[in-house]
Order: sequence, then structure tokens, then C-alpha cells
Amino acid sequence: MTQVTMIGCDLHDRTMLLQTAVGKEKPEQRSFPNDFFGRKAMIGYLFGRARESGSGRIVFVYEASGQGYGLYDLLTIEGIECFVLSPTHIPRSAKSKRQKTDSKDALKLLELARGHILAGNELPVVWTPPQLLRDDRELVRGRLEAAEACTRVKLKILSLLKRHGMELPQWFSKSRSWTKRFVQWLKGEAERMAATVTPILLSLIERFETLRRQMVALERHIRHLCKTPRYKVPCEKLRELMGVGLITAMTFLTEMGDLTRFSNRRQVAAYLGLCPSSFESGEADDRKGHITRQGPGRVRKVLCQAAWAAIRTDPQTRKVWKRIKRGSSRRGKKAVVAIMRRLGIHMWHVALSAGVDSKLEQPPTPPPRWTSARAQQKGTAPFTSPSPRPQARG
Repeated sequence: MTQVTMIGCDLHDRTMLLQTAVGKEKPEQRSFPNDFFGRKAMIGYLFGRARESGSGRIVFVYEASGQGYGLYDLLTIEGIECFVLSPTHIPRSAKSKRQKTDSKDALKLLELARGHILAGNELPVVWTPPQLLRDDRELVRGRLEAAEACTRVKLKILSLLKRHGMELPQWFSKSRSWTKRFVQWLKGEAERMAATVTPILLSLIERFETLRRQMVALERHIRHLCKTPRYKVPCEKLRELMGVGLITAMTFLTEMGDLTRFSNRRQVAAYLGLCPSSFESGEADDRKGHITRQGPGRVRKVLCQAAWAAIRTDPQTRKVWKRIKRGSSRRGKKAVVAIMRRLGIHMWHVALSAGVDSKLEQPPTPPPRWTSARAQQKGTAPFTSPSPRPQARG
């Protein structure tokens, strides 16, 4: 059997702590700075260690984090087999949660890699999206974050008015729509408030108008994105569903990514976090709890909004919602979650039949030259791979 060099890496913004071992030997701990030169030195160290042990395969494991997939791209291009693991799917004991260090975290990842290579254990690997899809996600997520920030500002304005005993106009109370007329009314009321309160309200109004302009600009870019070949057909098909609009459709497509990863509706519901958790052991074989809330929370949020819109506008969806609710207010949330699950699975079927899987296939792109959180210094030399190197696989 060909020797395999295995690495568990605890990745941070400034450091990378490695636990390296070949086969069943004792691990060796090394630390590198998480910058251009640090990653260059780390790759040289890995290839050097592989040459010393005669390894024909290098397996690198680290947890998914806010660092993104830059390290994965770099290692893959260099011929190193890299796995990005889901932190929520790695089993941890109560003791390990209370005695947590970088060294122990890296050693835990190394043991997972050992179990995968030597015993064939399954790794909780996250799906790595292509670079173009990551960029598309940034645009859609920016639009969602702007909407959330705008909602927070609205609530602050209404709370400020309530604290000062100001009643909202009757025409606004009926529609609750933040039109230009209502904004002008707010500015007029701000001038009649106390001198110390007026600048606060005017600042909130200005922030609201800025966020609304940002939302309009981002939505314009999303409308342009949805007309590209990889989104045009599935987005049009999804928008034909009751309750599904542009933002819901594009959020679903960008966050779900390759829809062929899912074999059936149960896997889709599990990925969306809309299946019940289980607490079953011994004689208890049917003990279910709340939904798991695993997977992308952004998709659950837009599905919730789309579900309520479908309940209001679609008689068939309203009929299903009433059947699940059974006339009880205590079952209202369960009924909405059921509609969300039903809608998410239906959207998966529709997008899959529209051919979104083939349109999202994109050629791999080289990673950026700089993937650290810190800025690259001027005058640095271009990256050169260490030579010679072993083959990626034995």
C-alpha cells in the first residue's frame, strides 16, 4: 500500500496549526502564518515531508470557516488532496468542548483523516462550489443583508415614535407601506420633536433611504444575473410558482448550487434543515423534536416568506395549510414549516427539470494570489511551486 501523508489543520485568520503524520506514526506539529509566504512555506514543507517518507499521496483536512475556499483552491491546484469538513457534523464529546485548544482541534481533524484513509470511514465533507457560483452568492447575499438592515432601521424609527407618544397617520396604518409620502411625513414630524431627538430621527431616515437605494441597485444587478444562460430557464420556471419571486428564486439557486447532489426529497429537506430532529434510544423509537435548522438559513428565510405569500394567494396551498393546522393556533408554526418543506422540495424538482445542473457547471478557475485576511505587501515575488514533487495520488 502506498504511503499517505495526512494533515489535520486548525485554520485561523493569522495562523495555521498542522498535525502531520504518515500512516500510524506519531503526529508532528508545525505552525505557519496564514499569509502568502506562510502558505508557500507550508506547501514546501508538505512536499518535503512526503519525499522523506516516500508518500505518493497527500491528504489535507480542515474545517469550513469564514476563510472561504481559498486554501482549498490553492492546495487542489498544487496537487494536494484537500477535504473541507462541516464543523456541525464532526462528533464532539462534552469533555472535548471544555478542553479545547488549537493543537487538539488539529489532532481531531488528523484522526478523522486517518479513519478515512486507513479504515474507510466517511468524512463530513462540505460541497465546494465553483468560483463563479461563490461570486453569484455574494451578490444575492448582499441584497438579503441590505433588506435585513433596512428592516432594523424601520423598527428603530417606529420604536422612537412610540417612545415619544407620536401616533402614525391612519393612511399608513392600513397599508404599512413605507412610501415617499410616509418618509416626507417622518421628516416633518422630526422638525417638531425636541432639539436633541430631531437629529436622531433624521439620521435614521437618511440611513433608511440609503439602504433602500442600495437594495434597488443590487436588485438591478440580480435581474441582470438571472438573465444569464446558467440561471435564465430555471429562474423563469421557479417564478411561475405561487409565492416565489426573483429574490426567492435566485437565493434558492445560488445557495443550493448543484441540485444533482440530492437523490431524493428527503435529502433536500434534510439539507434545508426542515426535517424533525430525533431523540430515539432503547424502547423509544418514535420521539421527534423540532426541526434541525441545518443548512443555509437564508433559504429557510425566503422559503418562509414565500410560504406565507402562497398561503395568502393560492387556494390549494391555503387548503393544505388549514388541513395541517386543524383549526388550532398551536399548530400554526408546524403548518407553515410543512408548507416551507413542501415548497422547497417542489422548487428542487422544478429547477432540476429545467436543467439547472448543467447550466451551473463551470470550469475551475485558479485561486486568487492573495487569500489571507491581511493585505499583500508590495513587491512580493510571484508564487512558485516547490519542485520536484510527488504525484497527487498513488
